[in-house]
Amino acid sequence: MTTKTATRRSTEDRKAQAQQLHDDLTAKISELTQGDNWKTWLDFAARFRHYSFGNMLLIQAQMPGATHVAGYRAFQAMGRQVRKGEKAIKIFGYSTKKLVDVDEETGTETVTGKQAFYPVLSVFDISQTDGDEIPAAPAQPVLLEGDDETAIYERTAAFLRGRGWDVAVEPITAPGVNGFTSPATREIRVDEALSPAARAKTGLHEAAHAILHVDADEPSQHRGIREVEAESVAYILGAMLGLDTSSYSISYVTGWARADVELIRSTASNVLRAVGTLADALLPAGE
Repeated sequence: MTTKTATRRSTEDRKAQAQQLHDDLTAKISELTQGDNWKTWLDFAARFRHYSFGNMLLIQAQMPGATHVAGYRAFQAMGRQVRKGEKAIKIFGYSTKKLVDVDEETGTETVTGKQAFYPVLSVFDISQTDGDEIPAAPAQPVLLEGDDETAIYERTAAFLRGRGWDVAVEPITAPGVNGFTSPATREIRVDEALSPAARAKTGLHEAAHAILHVDADEPSQHRGIREVEAESVAYILGAMLGLDTSSYSISYVTGWARADVELIRSTASNVLRAVGTLADALLPAGE
């Protein structure tokens, strides 16, 4: 009886702690959007870091002074309008289409693979638009240094393996990718070049993806929301486990949320659900 009461109290305390940490994260990001840590503009390469090298060259060749490029409707969603008569910047997009074989006798279709194609897209620079001010991008997240003193990565990996995931530390060569979750193969990989502390944080981030965006009944289809949720989980669990991830997590969440504090608040329910699942697995009942 005593043990059950202690466990129930501990669970309630964890929920309260997790809620407070989520509130703290939201408050810090709200402050960051209004403070001196926001840059007016990043240099060209930093601003276009999400574009391929080829598209960066295309943008630079067509508009050397470009600072913030987006599509026509994307600018409208930001409260800005492309001026009439402005010339579009042409870049390459990326998409895939299914390859399908059709049985001539039965008409049955079988998907045999995917084929990539690269449509030409029209984008514009902010200088070609009028409308609302757009906040500058935050400083880049800073990778954690140091040790994983309480074996957070290994404990997280063990939890995930128990749920059918193949988890490993391997070299990841894609620029800016510290880890990834593959739903199709149920593989989670973390970059071996990371410090032990950064591996621990990345493991928590990928575990959140597994819980919220693969195994969930209704996962979010919007990548920005998925990334906000996963990194918020990493921030909260890291704090609960004694790992301060703020040097990375705050800028990361802010960037993916586009400084939208209300969006971050709206993810609280999903974030706290994943935190509860992981806390039950990684924290002893009395902690």
